[in-house]
Amino acid sequence: MQHNKVFDELKEITQTYNRFLEKIPVAAFQQTPAFGGWSYSEVYSHIFDSSILSIQAAASCKTNGELNKPTSFAVKLVLFFGSFPPAARYKVPKRLESRVHKISPEEASVLMHSFLVQLEKFAPVIQNAGSNLKVKHPRLGFLNATQWMRFTVVHLKHHMKQLRRIEKRS
Repeated sequence: MQHNKVFDELKEITQTYNRFLEKIPVAAFQQTPAFGGWSYSEVYSHIFDSSILSIQAAASCKTNGELNKPTSFAVKLVLFFGSFPPAARYKVPKRLESRVHKISPEEASVLMHSFLVQLEKFAPVIQNAGSNLKVKHPRLGFLNATQWMRFTVVHLKHHMKQLRRIEKRS
């Protein structure tokens, strides 16, 4: 039952991103903000590319997971409360940095759709992955399939805040 709730939440958050995308002026989508940081485009590129990778990692817990690896208490707190610490600003892990690039609004829509397709494709595998099988996250350490899905929710919410900051400062 918990899995269905998380899957529904991921679909709902994706719809929020879709509605947000529809209201971003096309001319502003790829524009780097005057205050620096990522453009709307780069946020969409990062968040949905990494979300697809997270779903694949969650699914791989069942077949390639390592047994009984610990998950830190701090990470468990983040997943439980559903957000990163309030003042936290993180840099994308080096190995994922090169995957972030400017895309068009149409490419962002395709990426969101690809995420939803992957979510549906791997849902049965993720739901049947054991909680003692874990795959390593680049920053958070070992996560089981449920934790990977919960991380994806937290990560999507975190970047929605970033999009709203860009919007307010534009």
